[in-house]
Amino acid sequence: MPDTPAPRARRRLRAGRAPEPGVETHPLGIPRQQTRPLPVVGAGPVEDTRPGAPAAAPWEPAAGPRKPTVTRVAAARTRELSGATVRRVRAYGRADGAGETGLAGLFWVNALHVAGDAMIAVSLAGTLFFAAASDAQRGNVALYLLVTMAPFALVAPVIGPALDRLQRGRRWALAGSLLGRALLAVFMAVHHDDLGLYPAALGVLVLSKAFNVLRAAVVPRVLPAAMSLTSANARMSVLGLAAGGVFGALGAGTASLLGFGWELGATAAVFAVAAVLALRLPPHVDVPGEEEDPADVLRTTPMAVPGSRRRATTPHVVTALRATAALRGLSGFLTIFSAFLVQATVSSGWEATVALGGIAVAAGVGSFVGTGIGARLQTASPDRVVLAAAGAAAAITVLAAFFFSLPMAALVAGVAAVTNALGKAALDAIIQREVPDSLRASAFARSETWLQLAWVLGGALGVALPTTGWLGFTVAAALLVLAVGLTLWSLRTRRARRTTDREAWT
Repeated sequence: MPDTPAPRARRRLRAGRAPEPGVETHPLGIPRQQTRPLPVVGAGPVEDTRPGAPAAAPWEPAAGPRKPTVTRVAAARTRELSGATVRRVRAYGRADGAGETGLAGLFWVNALHVAGDAMIAVSLAGTLFFAAASDAQRGNVALYLLVTMAPFALVAPVIGPALDRLQRGRRWALAGSLLGRALLAVFMAVHHDDLGLYPAALGVLVLSKAFNVLRAAVVPRVLPAAMSLTSANARMSVLGLAAGGVFGALGAGTASLLGFGWELGATAAVFAVAAVLALRLPPHVDVPGEEEDPADVLRTTPMAVPGSRRRATTPHVVTALRATAALRGLSGFLTIFSAFLVQATVSSGWEATVALGGIAVAAGVGSFVGTGIGARLQTASPDRVVLAAAGAAAAITVLAAFFFSLPMAALVAGVAAVTNALGKAALDAIIQREVPDSLRASAFARSETWLQLAWVLGGALGVALPTTGWLGFTVAAALLVLAVGLTLWSLRTRRARRTTDREAWT
């Protein structure tokens, strides 16, 4: 192998001799790369000293990851939980085919409707009940009970039949009731500190009841095949209660920080958004269903009513309405009587607040539990549900009459809320099942009127009775047992009569 210049240079270096001038010392003729020292963390930039190198840019510290703090971790966790909650709520609303038929859209419209009503209630808090001395409160509560009945003077005889005639255009009717409340909320924001507040509040209450009637009449048009009417009504109540609780708290915070004018302005925005969502419901909401006569109790064949276009109400509806009215009367009694009882028997202001808050929390939890149970009743008969609810409420009220205490009153409030939620969902399902589409709005208007009348009578009983716990619950238990007993007796009598008729025909 010939001797190349590179090996000769390496031998001279090992021997200690300097390389000859002009001899290449790099191996294989590969030029050496220019190197720079690595930068040190936290130090300035390394200056390039090579000839012709550009000047170094001003040094800035490297932007590393932000140091985790308690606030940042809590904010990130809150965003994560909020996103997961929203996804679960949307999935809950769209389950069982509700997203395909349009029922999920009606869920969100109703949720904003309940949220707006909760914010209206916050703006009216203290105008009639809490802003008076103890002696004057009974008169103010009586006035409040009369005011709550005023809208039903229009709902039953006027609004219900009018909505029955409006078989097409139900989306516009829903949106109109919501938009009307948005405008009235703006009016209330301007007149929240004068007498103009009261007629506007009455108008909001009338439109709210009209929306409830119309929404209940629309549910069968968007009901998926995999869901029962009881489950659909209960699921709608669950979402409505959740939205009402959240927006009611937000409204209270807004009113305390910015005033009732801003709170009512936010309420108007909520109603306006609900109106837009109502218009975006699927078109088949405006298409009336097939006309069917109400079914007989013991037969599935149509029940003809000769000589009149008005169809008779089925015994299912009558029985369920009586049982639910008894439950609603108990709710009105507990609402009014508990407040007076705590005020009269608990001397300390803080203890009174805790006691009344405990009863209110029990009622709220009971409403959620009742609607949650109702949402899972896919196959249960609504007729049996409403009767079982009335019987359970009567039993717990009798127990409270014998063993009265404030914790027992809270237990009664919780059980009554559960049974009220179940009874109302079952009653709505029975009306939606038994009453034809052309008369459904009138049926719901009349049922809402009777239920509100029962609530007012229960509240009036709470105003009239003395604030003695065992006495009040004894009277309430006696009246409730009487109402439930009469309902069951009429049901048994009707069945016996029909059995006799069938045996006579055979």
